[in-house]
Amino acid sequence: MSVQRAGARDYLSEILTRTRRQNERRRGHGFIASAVPEGSRLSRESLLAALRRPPGAAPRIIAEIKFRSPSAGEIRPWSAGEAVRIARGYERAGAVAVSMLADAPGFGGSNLAVRRVSRACSSPVLYKGFVLEEAQLELARSVGARMVLLLVRALSDAELDALVRRSLELGLEPVVEAADGAEIDRALATPARVLGVNARDLASFRVDLQQAADFLEALPSDRIGVLMSGVRGNQELALARESRADAVLVGEALMRAPEPGRLLTEWLS
Repeated sequence: MSVQRAGARDYLSEILTRTRRQNERRRGHGFIASAVPEGSRLSRESLLAALRRPPGAAPRIIAEIKFRSPSAGEIRPWSAGEAVRIARGYERAGAVAVSMLADAPGFGGSNLAVRRVSRACSSPVLYKGFVLEEAQLELARSVGARMVLLLVRALSDAELDALVRRSLELGLEPVVEAADGAEIDRALATPARVLGVNARDLASFRVDLQQAADFLEALPSDRIGVLMSGVRGNQELALARESRADAVLVGEALMRAPEPGRLLTEWLS
């Protein structure tokens, strides 16, 4: 596990503090989830089958849309309609799913962007936010997401288990993200079938792709393993192919390209 350097900024704590304040404001305004818009119609088993890597094949790609990050700053200038255009390019290139950031201050996303991408794509959309309570799951569902990210490090065991189970009740596929062996054990104690291992330490934002690939080996065969972060090109994709990963989530490298979908097409070819 990457060790945070003395004096290094703890990005995750800042993000979670902001998220709790946002949740308090939503409760104060009496948030009620709206009707669920039309999105991916894949059944759960079909979705899981799409994410699982066939024998001898390369890992599936979950392509991400994020316009900035707390550590890197602006990745790509935001403009109206750009998220939808990029999402459609990812679909044409062969991405099995699209990940859309819902956090505005840190990552340049929004719930509205998730809704627009969900409506524009036939591929399942992953709601990439910092989910701390059930109301956020209802929000993710209401904007058309088919999957939702749950971060082990941000939740107690009881909270994580409850959110996984509630996600499944709502028809959302929980993607439980861990960053080390202890967090993987906590993720495996839940009913989640999709487990992500992040190569980026969310406290320091340092990246160790090989370590993440090693951690993936601990996953049992009945779970779908997703390698998250750190993939920048063919070298990293080659490492992913040699790993246990069923799928790879990649965003920043694609988003920095003039045409993200075209770069993904080149990678997959």
